[in-house]
Amino acid sequence: MNLSKQLGAEFIGTMWLVLGGCGSAVLAAGYPELGIGFVGVSIAFGLTVLSMVYALGHISGAHFNPAVSIGLWMGGRFEAKKILPYIGAQVFGALAGAGVLYLIASGKAGFDVTSGFASNGFGELSPDGYSMMAALIIEIAMTFFFLIVILGATHPKAPAGFAGIAIGLALTLIHLISIPVTNTSVNPARSTSQALFAGGDFTGQLWLFWVAPIIGAILAGMVYKFLSPNEE
Repeated sequence: MNLSKQLGAEFIGTMWLVLGGCGSAVLAAGYPELGIGFVGVSIAFGLTVLSMVYALGHISGAHFNPAVSIGLWMGGRFEAKKILPYIGAQVFGALAGAGVLYLIASGKAGFDVTSGFASNGFGELSPDGYSMMAALIIEIAMTFFFLIVILGATHPKAPAGFAGIAIGLALTLIHLISIPVTNTSVNPARSTSQALFAGGDFTGQLWLFWVAPIIGAILAGMVYKFLSPNEE
């Protein structure tokens, strides 16, 4: 597959993840009486990935996440030379999604992007006041298990045709667990786009939402390669 087409798919898929997942949090989660709440946001994130795995997975592999690209490389499923181009496409796709979301959200009187914009954070910026250490641990752990699911569901010996469902449901579960702690990242591109729009301390805490998911992804790649070394 042509690399430019793969990067285009990663751009579009990551844009959809941010617009659908973060959009549900910004536009729909807190709407009086009819708001979808954090359960609805969790489902929305899962649906963005599930839908795009089937729409674009045959083009790019449907990573939509720098940690996924790095974890797949560590697990022996992805070429090292494509990591940086993929990450670039994912970050720019996330920024495009956040840009569209900003244009929509700013159409309502009283909108304040600096109040969060579905950004990730710890301490005072954690939805429920969790510490930096708690944020670090949960982001490593959730990304680790996300990559275990991805590597397992896409293994040649796994049941064909169900990978998207497993991956989408795993991301939903991850959000159900960790939204109160960090607002759930497990995706440095998604964290970057929202933090850059929200600015302030959200940008200052962005480092954690690159470091922790990448650590979790690398550990998962190593563990899964040990557990399932035979890709035949």
